[in-house]
Amino acid sequence: MTDYHKVHPAGESSSSLEQPAMATTVKRPEKKSSEAPLLPAGSAQSSSPSSPPPAEKPLPAPPGTYVIQVPKDQIFSYPPPENASNFQKLSSRKPRRSCCRLCVCYTVFVLFLVIVAAAISAGVLYLVYRPKAPKYAVLDVAIRGLNSTSTSAMSPEFDVSIRAENPNKKIGIYYLSGSEIQVSHGDVGLSNGAWPVFYQPSKNVTVFQTALKGSDVVLSDDVRLAMANELREGNVPFRLNIKAPVKIKVGSVKTWKITVKVKCDVAVDALNQQSKIVSKDCDYSVKLW
Repeated sequence: MTDYHKVHPAGESSSSLEQPAMATTVKRPEKKSSEAPLLPAGSAQSSSPSSPPPAEKPLPAPPGTYVIQVPKDQIFSYPPPENASNFQKLSSRKPRRSCCRLCVCYTVFVLFLVIVAAAISAGVLYLVYRPKAPKYAVLDVAIRGLNSTSTSAMSPEFDVSIRAENPNKKIGIYYLSGSEIQVSHGDVGLSNGAWPVFYQPSKNVTVFQTALKGSDVVLSDDVRLAMANELREGNVPFRLNIKAPVKIKVGSVKTWKITVKVKCDVAVDALNQQSKIVSKDCDYSVKLW
C-alpha cells in the first residue's frame, strides 16, 4: 500500500502528520476537455496565454439613433420577399402579352388573306360573268276608284304593268316571296300589292301585271285641291316603291337572299282605266345584307 493510502491514527499530533503528507501526496492527472469551458455571457475569461483577450463592448449609440443589424447573407444573396413576389408577377405577365400579340397578329394575317382571296375571286367572277344591273320600267297604269273631289273613304285600285329585263348572259334571277309594292301620291299611301314570284333566266325580258289595292283612303282638303289642279294640267304624279327579295344564280351556285329596291316616278293624264303615262323614271338599289 502506498503512502497516500495509509490511515493514520487520530491520536498522532498534527505536526507529525503534516510532514509525511506533504512529501507523499500525489495529484491525479486531470482529463483535458475537448471543448472549451462554457462561460456565462459577460464573465471575465482566464488570463492564461491560450485564452483570447476579452471582447470590447460596443460603444452605445447616441440618443435618437436606431441601429438595425442585418445579416450579410440577406443583403448580398437574395432580395427581400416582397421584391421576389413582384418580380414573379411581372415575369409571369410577359408570356401572356406575347401570346396575345401573337394571336392578334395571326388573326390580322388570316383576315388579310381572306380579304385578298375574296377580292381575287370577285375579280375573276367579274371578268368571267360580266354582271350587269337589271332594268325596270312601268309600261301602263289603269286606275279605278280614285276621285279627287270625294270627301268620303275610297278604295282605289291600280293595275300596273311592269317590264323587268335581265341583260346578263350567264346570270339568272330568282324573285322570291315576301315582296312589297306601294303606290302613293305625295305622302299619302293609296294602294299596296306584291311582286310576282318567278325565275328570270339570262338575257330575258319579262312583262307582268300586278294589282294594287287600297281601302279606307280619305284625302285631305290640301291633297284633293292639289290633285284637282294636277288633273287640269294633265299631269298627276304617283310614286311606286318596290321591295323584292331575290337570289342571284351564277352558274350552278345561288347567292344568299338579296333585297332589290325599285323606285319609279310615274305621271298620268287622268284618273281612270284609260289613263296614259306622260312621264316615268325608275331607279333601283340593292341591299346585300
